[in-house]
Amino acid sequence: MSAVNPAGARGLDPDAPLKLAYLTYRGKPHVGGQGVYTRHLTKALVDLGHSVEVFSGQPYPVLDPRITMHKLPSLDLWNDAYPGRFPAYWEIKSKGDLIETLTHMKGTFGEPMGFSVRVYDELKKRKRDFDLVHDNQCLGYGILGIEKMMPTIVTLHHPITRDRALEMEHAQAKKRKRAIGRWYSFVKMQGRVASRMPRVVVVSENSIKDIHSDMGVSLDRMRLVPVGVDPELFLPMPHVTRRPGRLITTASADVALKGLSYLLEAMAKLRTERDVTLTIIGKPREGASADLIDKLGLRPHIEFVSGVSDERIVELYAEAELAVVPSLYEGFSLPAIEAMSTGICLVATDGGALPEVTGRDGDTVLQCKAGDVDELVTAIRRGLDDPALRERVGQAGRTRVVERWSWKHCAQLTVDQYREVLSMPANVEKLRTNGRI
Repeated sequence: MSAVNPAGARGLDPDAPLKLAYLTYRGKPHVGGQGVYTRHLTKALVDLGHSVEVFSGQPYPVLDPRITMHKLPSLDLWNDAYPGRFPAYWEIKSKGDLIETLTHMKGTFGEPMGFSVRVYDELKKRKRDFDLVHDNQCLGYGILGIEKMMPTIVTLHHPITRDRALEMEHAQAKKRKRAIGRWYSFVKMQGRVASRMPRVVVVSENSIKDIHSDMGVSLDRMRLVPVGVDPELFLPMPHVTRRPGRLITTASADVALKGLSYLLEAMAKLRTERDVTLTIIGKPREGASADLIDKLGLRPHIEFVSGVSDERIVELYAEAELAVVPSLYEGFSLPAIEAMSTGICLVATDGGALPEVTGRDGDTVLQCKAGDVDELVTAIRRGLDDPALRERVGQAGRTRVVERWSWKHCAQLTVDQYREVLSMPANVEKLRTNGRI
């Protein structure tokens, strides 16, 4: 890009298209907020006329064909098939690989740190090619190096401190608690990096409060930019017949934070009185939830669905009577607004930002207390027993989503933050040094 205005940085010109480097250390395509956020936000940015290149570790996100993806593979030590594996010596080929291995040997999660080093090495060769770098919650120490070279902004969906606290709370043995503490030690790094970023984009007011209290990020550095949904994709499908007693939920990870164990226990109680089945959008994996499914005898009544298109996910919502978000904590919850956009009645807890997102009980959601199986049973029973209530809440839920959230709006607000960051004096100087102005 050449200079187009005498005032300086292109970011000061509200009509100038930007060239953006977007970073995500993992971008699971169809479940997990990072992959969904990456796919839709980058597409919306391109729709607005900006140029985006994505730098990603695996699992890689699904992207719009107009977007170039640069694969920066991790050692994939926490893949679904062999989680926690140890790498062979011949796999260690770079500084990022070495760092990921050494942190893994200490019992911590090394992907964010390893990715940040890999992407720093890539971008230092290309600092003249981009106006701004957008980091999607990697927050490894390498991001600090990138920010010194190029204007940088980060998205922090929610503080991982909450994941750590809930995992510790549910661990029984002291040895297990120590292991969890070590695994989550990367959170300290993320807090230090976030606190030094000039701008942190956060997806809910609840997350702003928690990030400030848990990670020490100054309130004046954070800005609220809610995420979105495509209401033309996540549409009601009135021609599809809902299956009586069918529930649907999304399980992006088998961790305490997502509350799947509470939904399984609620389902077991409900099955003593009626035929209830459950579709789980996510991969079946060994662990606490798999053990609980077998213990409760639920295996024949649960269907796992993964690797399918958004269109198929919309059909799955149309086939169910209720969608359930049983989370103990959410920084926003993309599955909640995607479900609501399809017009299905949503049952959701009051964990984290969920009330902020889903609205009031009985109007746009059937709400229950997080971590309370009996309340979850009552809310699900309430929805299953009252077709008129399901229809009313489902329609009102879609209206709420359409009126408040779209990816275009999210992208426009994000670009506003890009412009503000680019106009900061220190960043104007970086652009000048890099030949961007």
